[in-house]
Amino acid sequence: MVNNLVDQLTQITETFSGWISFPLIFILLGTGFFVSFSLRWIQFRKLKHSFQVIGGKYDNPDDEGDVTHFQALSAALSATIGIGNIAGVALAVRLGGPGALFWMWVTALLGMALKYAECTLSHHYRTIHEDGSASGGPMYYIERGLGPRWKILATAFASFAVICSFCTGNMNQANTIAQTFATYHVPEWLTGVIIAFLVGLVIIGGIKRIAAVASRLVPTMAILYVGSALVILVIYSDQILPSFAKVFTEAFSLKAGWGGLIAVIMWGIRRGLYSNEAGQGSAPIAHAAAKTKESVREGTVALMGPFIDTLIVCTMTGLTIISTGVLESTDLTGAQLTREAFRLGFTFAPELGSIIVNASVLLFAYTTMVAWSYYGDRSIEYLLGPKAIRPYRWVYVFFNFLGAILPLAFVWNFGDIALSLMTIPNLIGVIFLMSILKKMTNDYFSRKHLTYKEYLQQQSA
Repeated sequence: MVNNLVDQLTQITETFSGWISFPLIFILLGTGFFVSFSLRWIQFRKLKHSFQVIGGKYDNPDDEGDVTHFQALSAALSATIGIGNIAGVALAVRLGGPGALFWMWVTALLGMALKYAECTLSHHYRTIHEDGSASGGPMYYIERGLGPRWKILATAFASFAVICSFCTGNMNQANTIAQTFATYHVPEWLTGVIIAFLVGLVIIGGIKRIAAVASRLVPTMAILYVGSALVILVIYSDQILPSFAKVFTEAFSLKAGWGGLIAVIMWGIRRGLYSNEAGQGSAPIAHAAAKTKESVREGTVALMGPFIDTLIVCTMTGLTIISTGVLESTDLTGAQLTREAFRLGFTFAPELGSIIVNASVLLFAYTTMVAWSYYGDRSIEYLLGPKAIRPYRWVYVFFNFLGAILPLAFVWNFGDIALSLMTIPNLIGVIFLMSILKKMTNDYFSRKHLTYKEYLQQQSA
């Protein structure tokens, strides 16, 4: 009876997920283009400034907030760099072909401007509590920026964000870890217990502990995964240019007809948007905690998210799969396809390639679960107040265990629905606050900014 109920719910959620996600793709892309055009393609003009801010040149420890620019970016990236970078890319190139990777790049380039917009607004309209901690996110800039009459929209976002934190950022990741270790005959329930315990150890400590863990794990996992992919590309260096050629030619190919071309575009865009989360309102919650008086400065840090997530990490996955030829030689998909590409790529130690992918799945999924707990507890705080935060965290840990033992399709469909529903209120807020954002952007870049070292020199003079 329980299995029949789950099967029915899976079918319902799959239908609704497909119905809502299709128009949302065009809404996200359209908003990304609108923001990019309105801000004169800030993602290209101010990329250098982004690197300077992330490097710590402007960090002032006396500014209000909880974490540094780098820690805020690490916390946001720990949520976005997840299993989508391993399994999602593999799924896109399997079902859409190599050309899907090109359309993932398109979502990243437009998503950089969109993430700048939402994170700048989030930091600008954040709340600083009496203890010095910060709370921010779309629910705050919708209510404060658009006015009290829009509170129902802000409440809707926060409600969907809580649901999404249990699904997309939590249960989905736990499910992938459990399925990965099931191949080694580890029971799903045991994996669920262990992962839930490890997640609980970090999230009970709040954003400072989350950011501290993320700032260490994110660079480590990125270097491990991207570095390993680079090793494979060196070994298969003669296939790099042909792989790029396939990406560009098949991105516009009509050899499978217009239906085939649409499939390529849709798979690339859908997986790209899921991976970098631009416009979905999650990353602004993390970036609102940054220590700075300049909201635009934190926005320039945030636009690096899609750049790192999609243009670097996802590209490494896609090129590795295409270059090693596993698309033609196997019928695998998802994380198994990526694992096989790494196994073949490490010609000198095939099992090492498998171990690297398995370790990356574990690290990517773990940091995503940890970061999404913060998104959820800021949202539950907005809805019910500070007293609801600790109970929420314990419930979050329990849902982590549930994700490991529930069927994969149901977990993913439910998560996609929640993610889609929280995106709509966020995009409405960004669009209606564009005039304010443009003024903030123009004002910031019209002024000369001192680095923290220059500031100290000026103060002592």
